[in-house]
Formats: sequence, C-alpha cells, structure tokens
Amino acid sequence: MAPINETVSKYPLDSNPLISNIFCADPTAVEYDGRLYIYGTCDQQQFEAVGAGGKNTYERIKSFVMLSTDDMVNYTYHGRIEVGEICPWIFASWAPSIVSRVEEDGLTHFYLYFSNSGWGTGVITATSPTGPWSDPLGQSLIDGNTPGLNGCESPFDPGACIDDNGTGWLTFGGGTDGSRIVRLGSDMLSLDSDIVKIPSRFHFEASELNYINGTYVYTHNNDWDSHITGWDIDGVIPPPSCSMSYMTTKTPLDPDSWVYRDYYFKNPGEQGMEYSNNHTHLQKYGGRYYLFYHSLFPQKALGTSGGFRSLCVNEAQVDESTVTIEKVTATKQGVEQIKSLDPFGPVAAETIAACSNISYYSDGGNMWISGGNGDGSSAWTYVRGADFGGGADYFAADVRGKGRIEVYVGDSENGAYTYIEFDCDEWTTVYNRFSTTARGVNDVYFVLSDGAELDAWQVAAK
Repeated sequence: MAPINETVSKYPLDSNPLISNIFCADPTAVEYDGRLYIYGTCDQQQFEAVGAGGKNTYERIKSFVMLSTDDMVNYTYHGRIEVGEICPWIFASWAPSIVSRVEEDGLTHFYLYFSNSGWGTGVITATSPTGPWSDPLGQSLIDGNTPGLNGCESPFDPGACIDDNGTGWLTFGGGTDGSRIVRLGSDMLSLDSDIVKIPSRFHFEASELNYINGTYVYTHNNDWDSHITGWDIDGVIPPPSCSMSYMTTKTPLDPDSWVYRDYYFKNPGEQGMEYSNNHTHLQKYGGRYYLFYHSLFPQKALGTSGGFRSLCVNEAQVDESTVTIEKVTATKQGVEQIKSLDPFGPVAAETIAACSNISYYSDGGNMWISGGNGDGSSAWTYVRGADFGGGADYFAADVRGKGRIEVYVGDSENGAYTYIEFDCDEWTTVYNRFSTTARGVNDVYFVLSDGAELDAWQVAAK
C-alpha cells in the first residue's frame, strides 16, 4: 500500500471529518459485533492519480475506504476494498450500500452493492465486515441492459435494506425520471419483482433505503434547480437545491403509495462548509441515529481544491413512531464520544481521532502507521477520551525502525508524559514509565519522529 501523507485538516476537538488524511465520500455503514463499520467512495485513489492540481472526475476510483468505530470519535482505518481487482469488469466503483444477515451456515454475510460508474450496480460479498471480498456474479446485478428499467437514465447509486420479514430491497437510479425499486431474491443476488418507479420529485441521485418501524424510508438527492415555482404539497416547504429529501411507504412496489415527507439535510455549502454534491446515510447505532455525509471543507488544508471529499457525521433526530426525520445540521464539531477508549489495550495504531503527517502501511493482514515523510519532519496522532481509571504507570508499544515516540496524556504541561526510543529491524515491544501516574479519562497525543513505525500501544498499572 502506498503511503498517504497530509497536513492538518482536522483540529483535535472536532469530530469531522471522520478521517483527516484520506479523501472518501458517499457513506454507508453496518453494525457488527458492537462496532460500526463505515465505507465510502475512495476519492483518495483519484487524488493519488491526478495530484493536488488535478480534478476529482471520479473515473480513476475503483476502491472503497473501510473504517470502524465503537465510540464515534476514534476511527480505525481498515484499508481499501480494491473493487477493480475483485471485479475486473467494472468501469469504476462509487457510492456503496451495505447490508448484512446471519445465514444457515451460522455466519454473518455482508452484501455490498455499488455503482459501476453510471452504467449499473454491482455487488460483492464477504463473511467479515473487512473482507476478504468476492464477486459472486462476475457481472452487474443491474445495468443499462436490464429489462424493465422503463426510462431510468442511470441505474446506479444503490440503496439496500432488509425488512423485518428478511426480504431484501434495492433502490437505484439517477436522473430526472426518478428512481427505481426492486425486491431482491432470497439469495440477495437476484431480482424477485418487476422494477418499479418511485415518484421522487426533483430527483438527481444518491438513493438510500432504510426500514424503520415497519416503514420503508427512501432518501435521495434533489437537483440543483430552485424548487419554489409550482410547489404544490401543503404542509412542507420546497426543498433547497441539492438537498436531501425523504419519502415513505409500507407497500414499496405500489408507486402511488409513496408519500413525500420533507427535506432533511441542506447542501453542506449552505451550512458553512463548501458546496458539493450531496449523499447521506442514516444509521442507528447505540440507540441514537446518525447522519453520515461528505463535505469538501478539508481539501484546502490538504493542498487541493479539485473537489476531493471527506466523510463527516452529525447526530440525527428520528421519531420512530411517526417515522419523521428532523432536519440535520452539519458542523465541523460533529458528534460526542459515546464511550471511553480502553488504553489498557492493545490499541491499534491506526485507531485515530486526528493526525498530521502520518502514513498507513499494510502487509495484506496487519496495518501500521509511520511518522514523517522522509525529510526529517515529525508527525502526530491523537485519540480522544481514553479511560486510565485508577492509574497507569507504564506505556508500551510495538515499534519498528529507528526513532522516538513521545506520549502526552492530558495536556503537554500538566499531564503524564513519557517517550520511547528504539532502533530495530523487526517488530519489538518497547516500554517506559510515565513521569507521573495517568488517571481518569484523558486525551492522548503521540509525536512520532520521521520514519518511526508504530503497530499498537497500551498502558499498564504498576
């Protein structure tokens, strides 16, 4: 894996973007074993291909980014899903949508649907949220040659859900003729109904499907036009340009049953960020609803203005009894931490709240980080809300290379401090004592010298 370097694009007290040194967009997510796994279009791949002066025209993107969290502020980077290698027949891979279910073999199976450019929708599968992934069909699930599209201009941007009966559903479609919905077969890899049009007004792209309290909730991106003229729905105001709206039904294959409810998310450009296309994912986790989306605001700090996007999240308010989504506000501050990080670990080094000048590496199984970029510069990472309980006296880390890592618990003036120095060609556990016992819940900063490699860390009591 090529190293990814960056400058500061996220302040430590902010929760957005989720990951500050990798461009990614079009979020989807699934919960597994208590963790939330988030996937997005790998804008970073286009950035690496065209450079800081290039444009994000998406055609180089054939991979997805994988992240996970259990506290909503510290995110573990799991690398890329190389869709172009798994499915060599694709043009590009964008806008994933993932669902999972436990099947007869006792395993949880994951179905990740994706846009094959604007031509169609493909699917890859796995029995782990981080793979390995496989191509079960060897071709599109839906594309421009699929019968029954009835004018759908671009059968892409899939949105998938599984209802309470265990039935899978898929929405898709771009363009002004609205979106489409189809019932999936029991294998989740075939179509089991006619393709039906959803009468989504001002439709542009970014389909998603949720199932809440016996109700199918379809969300989509509105076009860039003004929608004031000719608006005829009482009780709700017209959606702003390039905003996100939602519709609901209990009978998804009946076009007349779909009811327009409201818009729920303005374009980030109308919320103090930069204007971009708009794509969201609504996710319930830990008893709360969250809205994942993307924004362009980090790109300037990373030295580009080419349209490279970053994933963000803010809390959403959803009334499940009426299936009502309140309007969500985008902020750089993001969401609050919902549980403390356990520093008695081990903690993977790629679990980070914010960082600067960090590179990720992988040998295909394990992942680690390295500081600097070969010019003598240092780097830093940061995790939020680590609970040291009654006290930790020692810091230990699995390291490689030659360098120094400084550790600050709390703040650099009043908190616990230690460092490790090392010179080793193989992964080695190195430890040192804190200057004072670290207690309670604290943020932790790591300063890595150029070339220092860190795989995992943890603390211990005396």
